[in-house]
Amino acid sequence: MNWKLTLILLTLLALLSQPVCLAEEEVEEEEAWGGADGLAADKITEIAPDYEPWFSPIWEPPSGEIESLLFSTQAAIGALIIGYFFGYNKAKKQEQKK
Repeated sequence: MNWKLTLILLTLLALLSQPVCLAEEEVEEEEAWGGADGLAADKITEIAPDYEPWFSPIWEPPSGEIESLLFSTQAAIGALIIGYFFGYNKAKKQEQKK
């Protein structure tokens, strides 16, 4: 890889990660891993205390560990599909060159 491109990408990465690194807001340990769903529900309750959700979940995982397991499994399956797609296209291009 070209060293200039690498330098540009690293600079871009540093600029994009700056707001995350410089965040001064203290978040409690429990809230740090809460996710957007919990924050949205809290904000809705704050704005409109009488709001009632349209529906409820069909099934909720019995614990946070099971929820994390399901989430990471979903991420792994997605990564496998994307990896297969890139590998397939690369092999297809190499075969066409022959």
